[in-house]
Amino acid sequence: MPERPAPSSRGDYRAFRTITTRWMDNDIYGHMNNVVHYSLFDTAVNGWLIEQGALDIHRGGQVGLVVETGCRYFAEIAFPDIVTAGLKVARLGTSSVRYEVGLFRNDESQAAAEGFFVHVYVDRESRRPMPLNERLRAALEGITP
Repeated sequence: MPERPAPSSRGDYRAFRTITTRWMDNDIYGHMNNVVHYSLFDTAVNGWLIEQGALDIHRGGQVGLVVETGCRYFAEIAFPDIVTAGLKVARLGTSSVRYEVGLFRNDESQAAAEGFFVHVYVDRESRRPMPLNERLRAALEGITP
């Protein structure tokens, strides 16, 4: 069996967003349920895109659809932890982008979890892939190592 990779550090990411955990995020085992990690990835990326003016969720002609996702867990997160999500773009294509996200618990320097997801950007109406618009591409290039 291959050796498990070590968790990433904050220095591996280009942008950051802070997200508070919620009481309902904990499961019966007393830690954040695994599905919440995926919600935090989505919240961090889309919140960052909105802040950059690169995504208009209500009127924009282009939307990102998730086509692939994954997560690796290293340490527990639980309410009332504060999570800092580190963001970077691992691959930038014509109509797609692979985001990598590290979730850092409180002030810890190593990721408690890290994951990825791939957005394919499509026309809002037809749902057909379309090239990334200029503003979106520029924002994403800004967090591409």
